[in-house]
Amino acid sequence: MHKVALRRWVVLCLSVLALSMTGCSKPDPLAQLEEEARLLADNLDNKRTSKVMDQLHAQFHAQGSEYDRDWAKRTMTLLFLRHNNVHVLPLGVQNRVLSAERGETTAQVTLAGAAQLLPNAASSYAVRLEWWREGDRWQLARLTWE
Repeated sequence: MHKVALRRWVVLCLSVLALSMTGCSKPDPLAQLEEEARLLADNLDNKRTSKVMDQLHAQFHAQGSEYDRDWAKRTMTLLFLRHNNVHVLPLGVQNRVLSAERGETTAQVTLAGAAQLLPNAASSYAVRLEWWREGDRWQLARLTWE
């Protein structure tokens, strides 16, 4: 085998080996949590109620145990119907992995709603989201706000 061809073959084999090893490594839990939080904001901003519901843990509760998954679905549906242009604007987002099964997101979130061209509502909240790991993905289990 020619030296150049042999060198290319060795580089190719090493590249395949390196790619296969990265494919087997466990994904970074913090990066996954950050992506799940980003997806939640995006799904809310784009009024994707069913996608948000997929992100909620089966035991989801908000404000202690005052509200549950049914409340979340009703509230999103009503909010999206009432306001033509609801936008979720998260600021100062901080994500932390607390343990292998628990994560946390804190942020200042502004919800802005509008009818046609004029804004008719805007509210800002300090929110804390507690994520529980189910299999290979994070799901929102607890939500509190002030």
